[in-house]
Amino acid sequence: MMVLSFLSCVAFCIVATSATNLTLLPSKPPLIHHHLALPPTEPPLIHHHLALPPNEPPLIHHHLTLPPTEPPLIHDHPFVAIWNAPTDQCQQLEIPLDTAAFQAVTTPVEVPGQFLTIFYEDRLGLYPKVDIDKHKRYRGGVPQNGNLTEHLAKAKGQIDRYISQDSSPGLAVIDWESWRPLWNQNWGSKGIYKKLSITHALQMAPFLSSKRISELAKSQFQNAGRLFMEKTISLGKGERPSRRWGFYLLPDCYNYGWEKPSYMGKCSTKIQKQNNQMLWLWERSTALFPSIYLHQTLRNSPQAALYVRNRVQEALRVAALPKRPYTMPVYVYSRPLYRDQTQNFQTQTDLVSTVGESAALGASGVIMWGGTKDYNTEAACQSLSEYLTSTLNPYIANVTAAAMLCSEVLCQGKGRCVRKSYDSARYLHLNPTHFRILRAHRKYLAIGIPSAADLNAWAASFTCQCYGGESCSPRLVYPTNIRLIRV
Repeated sequence: MMVLSFLSCVAFCIVATSATNLTLLPSKPPLIHHHLALPPTEPPLIHHHLALPPNEPPLIHHHLTLPPTEPPLIHDHPFVAIWNAPTDQCQQLEIPLDTAAFQAVTTPVEVPGQFLTIFYEDRLGLYPKVDIDKHKRYRGGVPQNGNLTEHLAKAKGQIDRYISQDSSPGLAVIDWESWRPLWNQNWGSKGIYKKLSITHALQMAPFLSSKRISELAKSQFQNAGRLFMEKTISLGKGERPSRRWGFYLLPDCYNYGWEKPSYMGKCSTKIQKQNNQMLWLWERSTALFPSIYLHQTLRNSPQAALYVRNRVQEALRVAALPKRPYTMPVYVYSRPLYRDQTQNFQTQTDLVSTVGESAALGASGVIMWGGTKDYNTEAACQSLSEYLTSTLNPYIANVTAAAMLCSEVLCQGKGRCVRKSYDSARYLHLNPTHFRILRAHRKYLAIGIPSAADLNAWAASFTCQCYGGESCSPRLVYPTNIRLIRV
């Protein structure tokens, strides 16, 4: 809970707004940097569903009471924004980049001791893979030909190198994308792993029928792939238990086809069942890292929100599958740029469809990722600098502060606000009529006071997901004094 004290003079208001009426005011110097005490709790505004969830989560969540979730890694921040892009070239060019709206600033390059550490395929052990372009196999090519013992020994040394031996919280992301752990999901160019697995099975049992060979190849591939992933993430958790470990891009939804008029963005039942089959991985993961990168063709399109919404919701569903006291956190990978673009930045409409959707659905945070080629010229650095100041930072600060305030006024600071209906278009946004986003002392601040009408509208659209070990309920507390939130 934030420490509160008296303040006066400036107005601030928060409301669940739609994407169409969100505007941001220019920053001005802050007046006073304090918080105000909240008035006594008022009776609940509305009553919510009390039904208990079934033993196994359904394929799609709608209005069920939410299970407890893991508390935030960063205190009092239900939703965090993490910068994870290399900006060395911009620094060398002395082009300023304002990342003050982000709660953690990291880089995907090989720098030890960061809040977020990403392990690419060449940074964690001896990952078996095939370079399709070069027609070359590395470390056995397929997991059943890999050396797990040597892999784990090397991985341990790399974990020791990149993550400090202390109890500080943080994220550890394993980015293995060459093959997928389920046989049937290795389509397209990844079909090479099926072919090599069949060849391997034929060498071991040439007397079997074609059907039996295919079954053997599938079994060998999936068992070996599972073993590589299980042992690797278990090693990471054992070596650095304070970090939240998971695999980038998993779970996936494969909800493409947005060019079709009938597109609704839903994850198919088939894919959801396949994700259920990977319960062994979710049981060993301590965080999930799905991707919501937007293709350029989705720019300012209503399909963008549908695409993102269902990908994030599927990750949240999967996060509840392991039988634990509380669900694991979901940190969503996004990009300031559109996918496979180095020039076109997301519009504010699309930031609402990505960052805004993630926060409203109940994700723990967003990771803004960038590649080595994204910001390696003077023009690219200058464009990024302008985009951060004009668009990205104000929006990130807006959503982060809104999530903090909603947690305070609706969930007693003991949980995060989550849409009652995941498919609604309601967002955690500060109302620009009654608030200001300020930039001061290397931080972004939100200052003002919410009105009862705005908070009532908010309570009508959001409920609470309590943190593990806490008791909370959707019950409004009406602030009557001006408050300041430090993002």
